[in-house]
Amino acid sequence: MATPQKAAAIAELTEKFRSSGAAVLTDYRGLTVSQLTELRTTMREHATYAVVKNTLTRRAADAAGIEGLDEHLVGPTAIAFVTGDPVEAAKGLRDFAKANPALVIKAGVLDGKPLTPEEITQLADLESREVLLAKLAGAMKANLSKAVYLFAAPLSQTARVVDALRAKVEEQGGAVATSDDTPAAAEDTPAEAVAEATTDVAEGGDES
Repeated sequence: MATPQKAAAIAELTEKFRSSGAAVLTDYRGLTVSQLTELRTTMREHATYAVVKNTLTRRAADAAGIEGLDEHLVGPTAIAFVTGDPVEAAKGLRDFAKANPALVIKAGVLDGKPLTPEEITQLADLESREVLLAKLAGAMKANLSKAVYLFAAPLSQTARVVDALRAKVEEQGGAVATSDDTPAAAEDTPAEAVAEATTDVAEGGDES
């Protein structure tokens, strides 16, 4: 390969390292062309999978400030440059390697930190970003629904909350608040009592 071509290849690999959140080195010997095509297709959404030359990749990794890969750049090497969800990319490689043992995961890098094959497997076992966001959204929606219910509760519900709080205070031997000092009494009521009273009212529904 002519020097200008080498320089262009190194520049391209350097940019791939810099623009990728993660990269996974694999040994692909023993895989057929059709299997490599299948792997590229399955990885397409989260990574690009490319066969590379070790000498050029070492220089590109150095130029990109990537450390910890040199010792693994031996033998036939292909790299998954991850531009999407690193968890999904790791899952794709892990699942493909299970079905096609010829694919061997050698090492990786995530946010500039080296990863062992074991750590890449652990990464694959995590929940994806989409799943975590969905769970977070579900939790937030549940809390917002509770808040909306309380704000939209009719006055009769509010009155029952006050009555329930008074009952809790009486059970604990405290003074029963009058309408003028209700805020002070509520402020002194233990948080557990407020939570229990509110729950009691919410479960009772609007009977007015």
